[in-house]
Amino acid sequence: MPIEINQTVKIMFEVRVDGVLVDGSRSNKPFEFSFGTGQVIAGLEKRIINMKVGEAADILVPAAEAYGKYDSAGIQTLPKEQFEGIENLTIGMQIQGQDENDQPIQFIVKEIGEKEVIVDFNHPLAGKDLEYKIKIDSLL
Repeated sequence: MPIEINQTVKIMFEVRVDGVLVDGSRSNKPFEFSFGTGQVIAGLEKRIINMKVGEAADILVPAAEAYGKYDSAGIQTLPKEQFEGIENLTIGMQIQGQDENDQPIQFIVKEIGEKEVIVDFNHPLAGKDLEYKIKIDSLL
């Protein structure tokens, strides 16, 4: 029987990109989410929908079904004064904020110039295939 929309799913998992661990279950506790509500990437849900409690699998989610292709249009140059309230602005810093419609956004600082800051609005895993090791811990 498939996992149902809004059903609570608990999984143990690891995610790797090119063999390098990038995320996983914390402190040996299952990660809990509500299936079909956008809390995890759709490409993963599509591949676990028929899994049962106790079942484990190695799953590859291609970039297109994860965080999408890397888009060079996501690189933008912004005036440095937009960052005046941020202490210790550094290259590689991930910043969360809100766009003009009060929607949450996240970006990474790529370069800091005298008058401008170059940022990347792509998700850090955009353009990457995700390699999951997953086990269904429970379905509630």
